[in-house]
Amino acid sequence: MGKVLVTGAAGFIGSHLSLALLERGDRVVGLDNLNDYYDVNLKQARLDRLTRHTGFTHARLDLQDRAGMEALFERERFDGVVNLAAQAGVRYSLINPMSYVESNLVGFTHLLEGCRHTGVQHLVFASSSSVYGANETMPFSVHQNVDHPLSLYAASKKANELMAHTYAHLFRLPVTGLRFFTVYGPWGRPDMALFLFTRAMLEGRPIDVFNEGRMRRDFTYIDDIVAGVVKVLDRIPTPDPDWTGTRPDPASSSAPYRIYNIGNNQPVELMEYIAALEDALGMTAQKNFLPMQPGDVPATWADVDDLERDVGFRPRTPVREGVRRFVAWYREFYRV
Repeated sequence: MGKVLVTGAAGFIGSHLSLALLERGDRVVGLDNLNDYYDVNLKQARLDRLTRHTGFTHARLDLQDRAGMEALFERERFDGVVNLAAQAGVRYSLINPMSYVESNLVGFTHLLEGCRHTGVQHLVFASSSSVYGANETMPFSVHQNVDHPLSLYAASKKANELMAHTYAHLFRLPVTGLRFFTVYGPWGRPDMALFLFTRAMLEGRPIDVFNEGRMRRDFTYIDDIVAGVVKVLDRIPTPDPDWTGTRPDPASSSAPYRIYNIGNNQPVELMEYIAALEDALGMTAQKNFLPMQPGDVPATWADVDDLERDVGFRPRTPVREGVRRFVAWYREFYRV
């Protein structure tokens, strides 16, 4: 791709993706404001892995900074852009909704404008499995309607998909949205279940198990996510010749626009996930069973047939292997 902007480069997925792009020879500008939503030291440690590469440049900048974003795009002239910067978290959107508007809506508009005005060849952006909301038809397909989000986070990701389509239609900007399904693995986010469970168990505290443990998630290992993103980035979308407004398919368009799921395609019971962690740590968790949290959904399951057909990729890492690798990283990083 040449020169790629990766937003959220000090984040979980962004740091892994930046490293993969650097190792294959791309130049990467990694945008991250290093905010304190979670441990800044972890973000800095991720960034330190990237700054060792001569092809990497860190841009400490907020997506909401309109003038700063305009200057960055004019100066760098990116070939490709991968947007992974966002205010994340379903439950946090109940506490601080404005942060989602500022980052996920205002910031995303600045990104779209930068791509539009500087001739970016392909914008790939992170959506989320949370957009499926109240939909209970399994597995979740990109061809299904997703107009019933259950959290502001989910609504902001659905809005990103709509905004991106508008730019693809009006300005012929090639865009691809990726709906990620419960990403986990080394260097993960401290607010995610695997991280929270591991820390609590090693500190001798009980873990909070929501929906009385009856959750099912399509847990997707980070290496699979990155491999899929790289393949998608290299496949610039074109208008779908079969698309028609009389039977509008949400996953494609008469514009250069695509939506894909990236998930393991194998939903796992939360209790099985916890059992894998118990085996990896060699201890049994004390469990505090709780009801479903507002904004959560009981199950996710990704249909990835379109991803496999178009880019030749399907995630394959088993949950037990992925959890084992996370625990090995956690023990080494935190020396426990």
